[in-house]
Amino acid sequence: MNIQEFHDELKANHFNAAVAIDRAVGYALGEHQHPFDACALITAGDFTLVVDGVSTRYAVGDVFRLGAGVVHLEAAGPQGVSYLSGRRPVAQA
Repeated sequence: MNIQEFHDELKANHFNAAVAIDRAVGYALGEHQHPFDACALITAGDFTLVVDGVSTRYAVGDVFRLGAGVVHLEAAGPQGVSYLSGRRPVAQA
């Protein structure tokens, strides 16, 4: 997916505007979750997410989506990672 298509997808699905995020070589974050839906486009390097014991690697041009409350681990690849990330707030019950 290219950057314009990504921005269009965020807007169409009611995500906030994307922000650029850079994670250095060696970045890793243990098990956690977010109170928002996330959608991200990898722009440099690669990124690995582990959800329910399943590891998935995302490279340049790939998009990953995580629903609010999904428990996961994450790590940057051997060159680090840069990505654009949009968040969509989740209504509180």
